[in-house]
Amino acid sequence: MHTRLKAGARSSARERGKSDPLDAQTVAQAALREPDLPRAALEGPAREVKLLSDHRSQLVQQRTKTANRLLWFLHELDPELGMPARGTKRIRVFDAIELALSEHTGTVADIAGDLLADCCSLPRHIDDLQKRLRTLVRRPAPGLLDIPGCGVLSAATVIAETAGASRFTSKAAYARFNGTAPIPVWSSNEVKVRLNRGGNRRIAHALHMIAITQIGRGYAGAGYYAERIARGKTSNEPHRVR
Repeated sequence: MHTRLKAGARSSARERGKSDPLDAQTVAQAALREPDLPRAALEGPAREVKLLSDHRSQLVQQRTKTANRLLWFLHELDPELGMPARGTKRIRVFDAIELALSEHTGTVADIAGDLLADCCSLPRHIDDLQKRLRTLVRRPAPGLLDIPGCGVLSAATVIAETAGASRFTSKAAYARFNGTAPIPVWSSNEVKVRLNRGGNRRIAHALHMIAITQIGRGYAGAGYYAERIARGKTSNEPHRVR
């Protein structure tokens, strides 16, 4: 919900500052005051995409926490033991650590072994979820994966966070929702735009990654980026108009 719809309720609240209960109250009051607001809806395959996408994200966070704990115990056992960058995705790294742990005994080594087992299993679960998402995202939005630079995870984010494209009256309304609509700034006689810090940040991030991929691999976005640079824009300015 746009912040301007909640401004009146927030300014008249008895509490100062920002909190989840206050946000919930202001959203409810704004919804009652504006009965014609479009409603988000996640049903069928779109809801499955949302659930699996969120579950995968949580497993990725769990994998990072588990790997950090493992590194702590490995360092206690032997400061020379460690895990290279992105080692949590490489089976041979796990095999080397398991071999090194076999030379140690005690509680610390046992805990490290348990954490290592979790590090081995979590990547498989994460990869399986990504494969399931690849199949699912084609059902509610079959054309997303055909967009150059749009991978499975970006497509899943767009579907899950949009929650029904039909609720938006126009492309401009959707751009305002996801924060990609630039904000005009007038300086002297020249009209410029600045980055929109509002909107759905997950969708904005997914669209940004698609744009970066297109620029890097020479897809459609690369031509737009090069044209803007040729017109004297800085390297960051073309990114603001996604």
